[in-house]
Amino acid sequence: MINGEILYVINPNSSQDLTKGIDDSIAPLRAFGREIRCLTLAEGPSGIESQAQADETIPHMLRLAASLSDAAGFVIACFGDPGVHALRDRTDKPVLGIQESAVSTAMTLGQRFGIIAILPASIPRHLRSLGAMGVTDRLAGDRALNLGVAALRDATTTMARMEEVGRQLRDQDGADVLILGCAGMARYRVQLEQVLDMPVVDPCQTAVAMALGRITLNQSHKIGGTDAH
Repeated sequence: MINGEILYVINPNSSQDLTKGIDDSIAPLRAFGREIRCLTLAEGPSGIESQAQADETIPHMLRLAASLSDAAGFVIACFGDPGVHALRDRTDKPVLGIQESAVSTAMTLGQRFGIIAILPASIPRHLRSLGAMGVTDRLAGDRALNLGVAALRDATTTMARMEEVGRQLRDQDGADVLILGCAGMARYRVQLEQVLDMPVVDPCQTAVAMALGRITLNQSHKIGGTDAH
């Protein structure tokens, strides 16, 4: 059986505002009865906008996760999934990355998915992850808002750009489902889905939902792990 009671959602950057947005977005999933706690990585940058920034958070995230003895599972709430495989190597508890979870879910909602990235510099690390997953043939496109993590707080500007980029992905690239390519975009999902009349996947919601299923089923990624006997 999985030891631990709490599903921890770790935001690898140091923005408390972003963590609150994640917490608000996953609130409906608390109806399943599992305690879900969202944490901010104090040692992280204010926003993760490059591969270097993502990689630099990994040792700090691993130390934080190791200190959470009451954990039933973990969600790493950064698109690009920094440290997910390293943490899986250290624990037999469920570990979900939001990009991997979002892509897996999007492929059940449509044939070709499009990703709304924050900046052009984010796209190469998305593509590396998609290549590792072997799903690039299902990718319609990955387009950037040209807005950094901090700029996502401006709701008017962000929503206008998300609608514009979403239409490009749908009408020019052929996407029939969209993925929000940053944990800081969660509050825009419902409105964007309504405006564009197509499925929109929020990666944090999706990863938390998948983690809850793993915990409930006592399902581990490790042979000889929590569900081995």
